[in-house]
Amino acid sequence: MVISKILSRFLFRRFFSGVGLVLLVVCGIIYAVTFVERLPSNPDIFATLNDSWIRLIEYVPLFLPLAVFMGTLVAYYNMTRSSESVIMSGAGLSPYQIGRPFLVGAFIIGAFATMVINPYAVNLTSKNITKEHLNLVDGKIWLHESSDTGHMTIVAKDMTQESKNLIFHDTTIYVQDTDFVLLKRVDADKVTLSEDGLNAKRAKISETSGQISTTDWHGDTLITPRTVLDRYLQPNQISFWNLPQFIRKMSAIGVSMRAHLVQFWTLLFLPLTMIAMATLGIAFSQTRQRRNHTFGTKFSLGILTCFALYFLLNIFSALGSNGTLPPLLAIIAPPLIIIAASGLFIASFDTI
Repeated sequence: MVISKILSRFLFRRFFSGVGLVLLVVCGIIYAVTFVERLPSNPDIFATLNDSWIRLIEYVPLFLPLAVFMGTLVAYYNMTRSSESVIMSGAGLSPYQIGRPFLVGAFIIGAFATMVINPYAVNLTSKNITKEHLNLVDGKIWLHESSDTGHMTIVAKDMTQESKNLIFHDTTIYVQDTDFVLLKRVDADKVTLSEDGLNAKRAKISETSGQISTTDWHGDTLITPRTVLDRYLQPNQISFWNLPQFIRKMSAIGVSMRAHLVQFWTLLFLPLTMIAMATLGIAFSQTRQRRNHTFGTKFSLGILTCFALYFLLNIFSALGSNGTLPPLLAIIAPPLIIIAASGLFIASFDTI
């Protein structure tokens, strides 16, 4: 039992050092490229560093499965090169026994990404919501409110967030009565939505009588910045911990929640996806040679396979979002298929 614990700790270190090395390289490249890209659009270097960090955190879920796969390959390659895997195989350990700490490590990474990294990333990005974070119609923001006094439709080309207020840019507001008869049209370069309502400075107001005036305008509305964000935020802008309540609330008013369900199941089963990628890495790492001279070829084939599987995961996710497949099936099927195929290969591989 003591030897088992020592060996498990050794394999844990190998796995996390391999994944950490890959993450360090990939994150360094992405951070450097993002820093250069965002430098012209920020006032100073510190703002650029912060902006680049936020972008990097947003990208982590995209390349984390690839990092786990590559880290597994690197860890196995180092053990093969130093003959450590040969010693463990000679001691009677099966590929499953050797790879078990890798699978546990992959589960820990997936759980950490779901429960910590995702809420942290959402918290960072929610401080600067733009229209890129919203589900749009024809590339524009459309808001509609119905009340006992009439109807109001807001169409904006862009949106930014300032403190607790939302700022709509290049905005047109149509005010109608209860019979949908147009009463007035308001055009403004900037409209501020706060808890007090809608406000615009030097707005162009067109009356149905033909009179046009330019003046400050205020409109009472039940729409608040929070309700706009709750209704129009994309699934990846909502924390894993808040998604269940959000889905229940939106489903109760008849809003389709397929994309949000896909996001929830994706995060919930992210540890399973990490296990699948680690299993795939173990399968590609199996060799009959004392020193793995074919590592470069296997590494290249593994990367191509990993990208192919990444597109497969996206296809299943899209099928779940558009209703072709149940969201749960669309998320859980690909990693189970990967684990089954990789497990069969590992079990049939003769390491002696």
